[in-house]
Amino acid sequence: MSLYGVLRTGVSGMNAQSNKLGTVADNIANANTVGYKRASAEFSSLVLSSGKGSYNSGSVVTNIRYSISQQGPLVFTTSSADLAVQGNGFFVVSDEGGTPYLTRAGSFVPDSEGNLVNTAGYYLMGYPLTNGNPNVTLNSLDGLERVNLANLAMSANPTTQGSLGGNLPIAAALGDTFQSSLIVYDNVGNKVQFNVTFEKMTDFDPLAPANQQWQVTIDGVEPAGWTAGPFALEFDTSGQIVAGAALTPINIPNGQAMTLDLSGMQQLASEYAPLDPIVNGNAPSQVDKVEFGKDGTVYAVYEDGTRIATYRIPLANVPSPDKLTPEAGNVYSASIESGNVQVGFPGQAGLGSILSGALEQSNVDMGEELTAMIEAQRNYTANSKVFQTGSELLDVLMNLKR
Repeated sequence: MSLYGVLRTGVSGMNAQSNKLGTVADNIANANTVGYKRASAEFSSLVLSSGKGSYNSGSVVTNIRYSISQQGPLVFTTSSADLAVQGNGFFVVSDEGGTPYLTRAGSFVPDSEGNLVNTAGYYLMGYPLTNGNPNVTLNSLDGLERVNLANLAMSANPTTQGSLGGNLPIAAALGDTFQSSLIVYDNVGNKVQFNVTFEKMTDFDPLAPANQQWQVTIDGVEPAGWTAGPFALEFDTSGQIVAGAALTPINIPNGQAMTLDLSGMQQLASEYAPLDPIVNGNAPSQVDKVEFGKDGTVYAVYEDGTRIATYRIPLANVPSPDKLTPEAGNVYSASIESGNVQVGFPGQAGLGSILSGALEQSNVDMGEELTAMIEAQRNYTANSKVFQTGSELLDVLMNLKR
């Protein structure tokens, strides 16, 4: 056995325990860091070949592992912009230059420009819903934009769709009319009121039931003078609508073409009873608050109660999350070992859900870290004794010639 080998092995052991102490120090320092994932030092032996009459001591190789896939405890906050992932997946964020990263740190707040940014300065990325639901490219982050709340200022949206359900009396006589009013919105948010009039076009004969026809007309109240229709509406002998369920187009003055869905109407032996009038669009209103759905949809809630979907936040994942490359600021980038990034929406394809008003805490266990620190200290001391003994024996050997 070479004494130089003993020194080398002792140094290797001290270096390994120094690495372990380094991970413990980082873990303890970040015990209260939102979204932090603990690091650990794992060891493997490096064995050198030896002859029958001698032994060549090897060394210890340190492998650093990160418990990225282990979820930390969730704590609830009073801020709706605090987001946490419950289950698999990561938020997609970007730095100032637009480079994308993955993170579980969801403590977002609006910056001076309205962008949602976390404590490390990374911007939350999402798909804008200005043109309907986005098409996600599963293996690419193309199409993502910074989630910006400043763009949700005062807004007026024209009505394009509406619906009206209820009952029309089957016993109504030829020429009987029933009327209801609806409020919709034009391009600049002005209220437009119109009457929906149902006029019976056939007599009902209980001895010879047949399909019943109605005529629907739209008459403007404010502004007055505009009309739409007439439209034909038909019910079968069981009172279910069979023709004319969607009235289109209804051209709103200074507005958009509107489709009025009447599929919720029935014709039963009861009085006229309009139900569930629903229209989209809204008058000019300030944003009162922002809500985040579990499916990643970001809603702007206006002062008049209107809720408009503005963004949808995706989640990303990789085949081996523990092999992601950690970067400064609690973010991760994909590596060869982790596999390529896969993108989807919360609740789909094994991805978790997004919780608003919650944060994922560090997954560091302080008791475990303090135990590991004591073990590393003792092992470091033992390895230093090996090095010291080898050094003393080497001095003895060098002094034999004197």
